[in-house]
Amino acid sequence: MKSAINFVELDNRVISATYRNLMIKAKVLLVDKASGTPLAEPVTTITSTMPNGSLRIRLPKAFPPGVYFLQARNAHGQDVARSAEFSVD
Repeated sequence: MKSAINFVELDNRVISATYRNLMIKAKVLLVDKASGTPLAEPVTTITSTMPNGSLRIRLPKAFPPGVYFLQARNAHGQDVARSAEFSVD
């Protein structure tokens, strides 16, 4: 079962994404492309028992501009999916 996370849009400091085959307790992290470092906040945890769905992540007001991507990790902390890159201005 191959997992996927797809960046949809960034509008008004809210990231919209869809996911497929992510199980309950999976985490979606924001990763800085330049450093490859996952950010401590925001982190979204999948709480739905359905493996497919959508999510919205609100960025904090003091969020630094840059190029990022979403990274999904399963409940064991293993990387299972990565989105396309997107810019935050």
